[in-house]
Amino acid sequence: MTAAPAGSAVEGTLRPASTVMRLARLGAFFPTRISFLRTMIRRLHGEGAVVRRPVWRIDDRGYGVAVYSLDFGGHPYSLVAFSTELAPEDRSDRVIAEAWDTSYVLFDGIPDAADIDRLAAAVPRQEAARYTGRDLVLSRANRSVRLFDHVVDALARGDQPDRTLIAETGYLMRTTAVYGNGKFGIADRARIAGRPGLGGPFQAEMLAVWLIRGFTLDLVEHIARRRGGAQAATLAPGYRRYLGIGNSTGLGMAPFLVNHPLLLHNWIAARETALARVRGIERAAEAEISAFLAGLDRVRAHVRDWRVSDSRQMARIEVLDVELEAVSGWLDAAWLSRLWPWERLMAEADRLSLEGQELLVSLALEPHGALIDDTADCMASDGEPRLDPTVTVGDLRRALDTTFDWALAIDFSQPAECQRFWYVSEEKSEPRLGERRLEAGAEREMPLDVARRVQALDSDLADADPAERLVRFLLRHPQHRFAAGRVQLAAGHPYAEIRDNLIGAGCVPVDMLRCKLSFFGAGRFDPKSDRWTRIVLFQGAPGLDDIATADPDGWAFPILARDVAGTGP
Repeated sequence: MTAAPAGSAVEGTLRPASTVMRLARLGAFFPTRISFLRTMIRRLHGEGAVVRRPVWRIDDRGYGVAVYSLDFGGHPYSLVAFSTELAPEDRSDRVIAEAWDTSYVLFDGIPDAADIDRLAAAVPRQEAARYTGRDLVLSRANRSVRLFDHVVDALARGDQPDRTLIAETGYLMRTTAVYGNGKFGIADRARIAGRPGLGGPFQAEMLAVWLIRGFTLDLVEHIARRRGGAQAATLAPGYRRYLGIGNSTGLGMAPFLVNHPLLLHNWIAARETALARVRGIERAAEAEISAFLAGLDRVRAHVRDWRVSDSRQMARIEVLDVELEAVSGWLDAAWLSRLWPWERLMAEADRLSLEGQELLVSLALEPHGALIDDTADCMASDGEPRLDPTVTVGDLRRALDTTFDWALAIDFSQPAECQRFWYVSEEKSEPRLGERRLEAGAEREMPLDVARRVQALDSDLADADPAERLVRFLLRHPQHRFAAGRVQLAAGHPYAEIRDNLIGAGCVPVDMLRCKLSFFGAGRFDPKSDRWTRIVLFQGAPGLDDIATADPDGWAFPILARDVAGTGP
């Protein structure tokens, strides 16, 4: 691998925010090797993590409590898992549900009997209970109606489950929430932010989900053994590796990206910096070329198995399948052996759909861990910058004209451009999206209408003295403090804003969900409407039993081996 010379046209070139930060592109992102769960898996592998199971009090039907413990970054952590009987009519993925098949807490340390008793009373109640500073993550999950019982029945008979059902579903349980950062009284992020391994974004949550995945695999085999006795089988290694953890995510996640603009900038900047470094490689090494081409073959098979019921997303997948076949027809080792292979690849990708372009971004990053993995260390943020009131009105307006020209172009006098409003539901304190002309509550609108607020700020700035200090302007117009802060932040952080109208009729909220979930490392994006989606986490990843020995990175875009008795993805 030869990097571009310093100062060259390629070296250090980042895609502009005007290209990257459009909602449709963000909604076409795929996970990369610097996604949060990939980073965590590499760290666990690097430490040679050993997961213990000091408690397993699970009855023949699969109900009870289990504890999984490990040392990570010099600190002990435990997943305390509770499995309870749930009537079919009570099973729901909705956040307003009050009962679940399983519930969990990631505990800071090793719980004693008193800790387990306290959690047994609290955790199955989830947000209806109270917690302590040693409770780091709170979660719950439901069994897959299609797959869980089928797998138990097959294993109890001594058989392997149906490959088609495994491939179509991809998980035994599906989480409906993974809470961290002080929610419902659990530990604030500040408690763990400085710890090795958990300092990056959502690392505690990813650790909890990885351990939950291990519990679900153990649980299904335990029930099968109790039911089938000596004839019971264990899951084939290929199935164990392929099965991840499902997740249902709705509108509650969407405002996060808007409410944390500096964090959003850091995530996107890390991804774009990684891409720029790869594009700056003058000549690819033979191993990198081989790894990329193997990844291309793998992702083609992955896409062929990716089927969803949503017509919009399915049409995009079908286009992507055709595009990947065409790319494979001309992209070979000889093509990649010429100068500036990845820069040329990105130029060729511009002819593809957004899904095709962003998938090739993820694939191009994959062989270059030594060059780019450190960008994952730049994705955290300890807060948002404060407004600087000492600048002049003229300074702010120049920054606004430069960074929010896209917002000034929106005609908010058109009903369609302000058709919707974001609000927080009184029932569950969760974000919702209302229709402005059909529903009440617009007076309690959340400030996700950034573009409209910036336009209002621009209008009043036009009537102010350019030499006036911003502090005096805001004393007269305090309603513009929020918009002024967004303008100042965006001036130095170009990826901080989604450059689209989030209250317009054309806004597709699920695109915001996919963007955030791609940074988690989620795969098999499966929208159920424009407002919620299902995904799979840790599909193909090393498990509790082989995290120290398996390849920590060789499982991106997993496929289910035809021979289920093999080693799997």
